[in-house]
Amino acid sequence: MTPKAGLRRRAWTDGHGLQKVLAAKQEVRQAPKPIAHPPKDVPLVKETCDSFTFESFTEEDAWELGHLLYARLLEFTPQQSTVISIALASSGQILFQTACGPDTTKENENWIERKRNTILRFAGSSWYWHCVWDGDEDRFRKVFSMSIEESSKYAIHGGGVPIRVRGVAGIVAVVCVSGLQQEEDHGVIVEVINDNWH
Repeated sequence: MTPKAGLRRRAWTDGHGLQKVLAAKQEVRQAPKPIAHPPKDVPLVKETCDSFTFESFTEEDAWELGHLLYARLLEFTPQQSTVISIALASSGQILFQTACGPDTTKENENWIERKRNTILRFAGSSWYWHCVWDGDEDRFRKVFSMSIEESSKYAIHGGGVPIRVRGVAGIVAVVCVSGLQQEEDHGVIVEVINDNWH
């Protein structure tokens, strides 16, 4: 989604994400609220959930977004564990990263890195590229004349979303989630942004 006006956070103050985490830790749920799957139609993905353009995106915004994602994903633990990572596009500096649940591994971080690489090289969400290539990694590799070794640095799986800022050229930050089904990894980012920014 790339609207003309940048997204602004809804009416809440700094620390809202942490408050949501604390509330989620107190809440007892029988089952987690399902995460809506994103569309698979390429033009619709591009229009609604490929990337998000904010009015501004600072380290405080990354902190809030990271905590809001953590609060939403907490209800899936301990059955499913995830890693959340938000990094600057220009330098790769990690602004927020955490494991949510006891069973994450280094492999989750590898998926995060591969999704981030896809976004930074091809300027679209990892879900968008999954839909463009219908998940066919071999065809994706061949079209871009990549060796198997080179293509292993990229993942065309949902869960990586570019953040843009109105008036700033290019991608400013990358948000990634790894640990659920790829539709849910992508869907949770879309849901949390749509629920907390407008």
